[in-house]
Amino acid sequence: NRRAAASLQGLGIDIDPGSELGSHPIAVQQLVAIARAVDTDARVLILDEPTSSLDADEVARLFEVMRRLRDQGTAIVFVSHFLDQVFEISDRMTILRNGRVVGERLVEGTTQLELVQLMIGRDLQVLERLDHAVQEASEEAAAEQRLPVLSAVGLGRKGSLEATDLTLYPGEVVGIAGLLGSGRTELARLLFGADAPDTGDLTVRGSSRRRLSSPRHAIDRKLAFCSEDRKAEGVFEELSVADNMLLGLQATRGWLRPIPTATREKLVKEFMTALDVRPADPSLTMRSLSGGNQQKVLLARWLITEPDVLLLDEPTRGIDIGAKTQIQQLVADLAEKGMSVVFISAELEEVLRLSHRLVVLKDRRKIAERPNRGIDVNDVLEIITGEPGGLAEKERADA
Repeated sequence: NRRAAASLQGLGIDIDPGSELGSHPIAVQQLVAIARAVDTDARVLILDEPTSSLDADEVARLFEVMRRLRDQGTAIVFVSHFLDQVFEISDRMTILRNGRVVGERLVEGTTQLELVQLMIGRDLQVLERLDHAVQEASEEAAAEQRLPVLSAVGLGRKGSLEATDLTLYPGEVVGIAGLLGSGRTELARLLFGADAPDTGDLTVRGSSRRRLSSPRHAIDRKLAFCSEDRKAEGVFEELSVADNMLLGLQATRGWLRPIPTATREKLVKEFMTALDVRPADPSLTMRSLSGGNQQKVLLARWLITEPDVLLLDEPTRGIDIGAKTQIQQLVADLAEKGMSVVFISAELEEVLRLSHRLVVLKDRRKIAERPNRGIDVNDVLEIITGEPGGLAEKERADA
């Protein structure tokens, strides 16, 4: 107990070492895990996203310990999506993309924009400006007087997302841009009630509430959410395509009121045709469908409930280009018909192509919001990094 108390004190943790770990907040649990690693007197210490649940003061204490260990001769591998922290604590960076090392840089003399360019594999200075699929509709919508379908004020959760304001309007696609770990998914989950916020208020169709207490409550308020983790949080592989497609509607009715057979058949046929689900056999298990067709079934599940707000988190990840194009077109069509869509994607080109309005997140807080007019990928990355220019500009200067 004395040794544990000393290790905890080194990280500024004032808790009883004999207490149950599960009784403490997630941030404390994270710091205890780090203290355990530090206590081994290792020559190499690997920290994989150690700050993911820590606030600013806790991060500062951890960095003090890391610097002390470094000065004592310990080699530290710091894995993180928080670029500001990488630049603050690291001496040297190794950049990976798609499972391969694509670069190594000394932190001194490297900009965040250069790092991001290596991460996403683009020479951003030579990218052409994108044609926005819904740009004209965006300008027309901006000129109209519209009432919001949803307003979030100060919505946040400790260790997940800082207090965030967001207003959604009918007929508008709001693109959420940011690097991995920026808080994109956390925002969607808070809006849908999948995670409980610590702060903030929500107004849906003029009815103000402190929070949506659960996904079921969100569904009742005409919200729908397609998770980025299709396999774990969306697809029931052993159930049929038809059953997967109708789960959302059945939830709104309650499990004691089964959907009539004729209604089931009509809805399944209608949406399989509308979304071009293949093979067109609703009796097949979801396991037998490709990723793209599974995603179409999940979209159909929510569209059948006729939502006012559709939250899409990485809806085109891991699917072929044909299905991706179909889903992108569907998003544009839904907005044109009056639905409010929140579109989240790691592909900035895709976000820009589809969105009327752009919200940029960094380090789990909103740093910018603006109409999507004349913005390109380079502009977004300059917002994220706070740095103009990039690799191509530096290479031209060196030449």
